[in-house]
Amino acid sequence: MLTLQLPSWLYLLTVLLLALVFWGTVKGDVPLFLSSDDVADAVAVIVERENAGMFADLGAGVGSVAVPLAQGRTMIVDAWERAPLPWLITAWRCRELPNASAKRASLWACDLACYDVVFAFLSPAVMTELGEKVRREMRPGSLFISSSFPIPDWQPESILQIEDRRRTQLFCYRLCRLE
Repeated sequence: MLTLQLPSWLYLLTVLLLALVFWGTVKGDVPLFLSSDDVADAVAVIVERENAGMFADLGAGVGSVAVPLAQGRTMIVDAWERAPLPWLITAWRCRELPNASAKRASLWACDLACYDVVFAFLSPAVMTELGEKVRREMRPGSLFISSSFPIPDWQPESILQIEDRRRTQLFCYRLCRLE
């Protein structure tokens, strides 16, 4: 890098940009994972089938699922993102969608009780803890969708194989009454 003779402010700018994108990782959340258009399309089919009125995207990143889902639908879509730059991008993308909002907060701060369908593309490191949050807060009959990473020791209602570059799997969990 020294041979390129880049100005020193460029290094600071790079560090600041990385901090704005990966802020959640610094705070103990998960890194930015982007969902494909095929995943967004599959989630839209599920949401239509569920006749969902309220949807949450936990760790929404740049809104790659939440924004297309809100377009042309009347359902409420909340995109939860902690990292400043991805949140700002999602907020900007939601600006003309009256049924969508970008919430700059940790997914751990959101109450899942009001949502019919909740989607997350996070990390295997948080799935056990997220599973407990889902079990504690989501209503019976609601649906939790995890992209790529299953909740340990939970049996999904279904697993959808997406034909995208990553060969993503969507793990769908129906919340039941605790006996």
